[in-house]
Order: sequence, then C-alpha cells, then structure tokens
Amino acid sequence: MPNNRYFIEFSYDGSSYHGFQKQLNAITVQEIVENAISKILRDKINIISAGRTDTGVHAVNMFAHFDYDIKSKIEESNYCYLINRLLPADIAVKAIYKVKPGSHSRFDAISRTYNYYITDTKNPFNHRYRYYLSEELDYNIMNKASITLYEHEDFKCFSKSNTDVKTYNCKITDANWVKSGDDWKFTITSNRFLRNMVRSIVGTLIEIGKGKIAINDLDKIIQSKDRRNAGYSVPAEGLFLKEIIYDKKIFIKSWKK
Repeated sequence: MPNNRYFIEFSYDGSSYHGFQKQLNAITVQEIVENAISKILRDKINIISAGRTDTGVHAVNMFAHFDYDIKSKIEESNYCYLINRLLPADIAVKAIYKVKPGSHSRFDAISRTYNYYITDTKNPFNHRYRYYLSEELDYNIMNKASITLYEHEDFKCFSKSNTDVKTYNCKITDANWVKSGDDWKFTITSNRFLRNMVRSIVGTLIEIGKGKIAINDLDKIIQSKDRRNAGYSVPAEGLFLKEIIYDKKIFIKSWKK
C-alpha cells in the first residue's frame, strides 16, 4: 500500500467540463487532473476531491488527495511545475502538500465557502461567470432573509431530488449579499453542502427579492423539507467554490507552483 498521502490544491474554469466527477462519454475535471498526475508519476493515480461541482461550476480553490509511493526520480518539489505543463489552460495546480496518513480531503474539511455572482449589465465577456438578471431585486430584503438560514440545520428543501445522503443537516455560518462593482456577490459558508444547495438557496432569495416569496415564508419552506416549495435553481455559471478550510496540523510539507 502507498505510504505517502498528498493533498493537491487547484483551481479551474468549469465552463468546458461536465462537472468534476468522472463520467462515461463526458470530459470532466477529475479525468483531466488524474491523467496529468498519472503521466508525471508513471503510475495510475486516483484522486478523491473535497467536493463534486456540477457542470459549468467553477472552483477558485479545490482540494483533492491521492496516495503514492516515491519510486521515481521526480522530486516532490517539481510536482506542481510538471503537472501544470500537462494541464490545459483552464485548470491550474496551486500547491501540493504532504499530509499526515489518513488525512481526507473531503471528510477533514472544516468549512467550505461559495460565491455566486449576479449582474444586471449584459457583458459578452463574462457571460460564463455571471448570471445576467435585468430585473430589479431588493438586496436588503434578500440579506434579511439570509439571516434565517443561520437558524436551521436541515436543508432538504434545497437539495437535489434523489440524492443519496445520510443527513441533510448543514451548519451555515455566513450568508450575505454585497455589491461588487457591476455585480452583486452572494457569499455562503457551511461545514458541508448538499447537491444543488447553493443554487437553490440563491434562486429562493431571488424570488424573495422580486417579492414573489414573502420573507416570512422562508421558515415554512425550510421546515417543509420539500424541494418543490423552494425557489428555482439558478444557472451554474455564476457559482464559484471559493475556499476550503482544514486544520493546519494535518499538513506536513508544501510545494507551491
């Protein structure tokens, strides 16, 4: 069994990929990254990620882990450089870390943060990264509604149907909208997220911002545990996985790009 475990920190533009997780007859981020690492190490490498982003979703900061025994002459300090040479322009390795045995990129994550961007200005140069919405929204009301998310733990109403999970409980510690240039940016942090959860929350808040859902109804929607009662799922292109936090004690050594 391999006795060295590594975390890889990387980012990607999800526009050209059918999500992160490997699929038959579809190009995914996982497939591209695994192939690059395997070629460099001259061994079949499988990576386990901290999360699985959907088609079109981007990641500013993603982690995954893999196991490998040092049996080549390639120095660990060269991994980032060599892997990046093989990766396409829309995927980049930032760092590789040697971590304590048993460390897990998914289960050891303390928190995850996503950003979602909405713009009311049509721009042909950022349509892959923003949700263009010309309708006027009341972001003050949307921020007030966001506070309600702190008061709950079961978010089944925002989860994609037929999701195989043991629990729908999540602990949201941050949820707010701020003006960012021509955009509005929604930031949400939680210990974990359900499939499609962020996009469903944003869609529901938009419905509140339009006045189609009353702010006082958000409690009822969450308590119903019924996806049909929540708002629509916003497009993927505005969603970015922004940050994943770990206990620094699991990291032994790092090599930057």
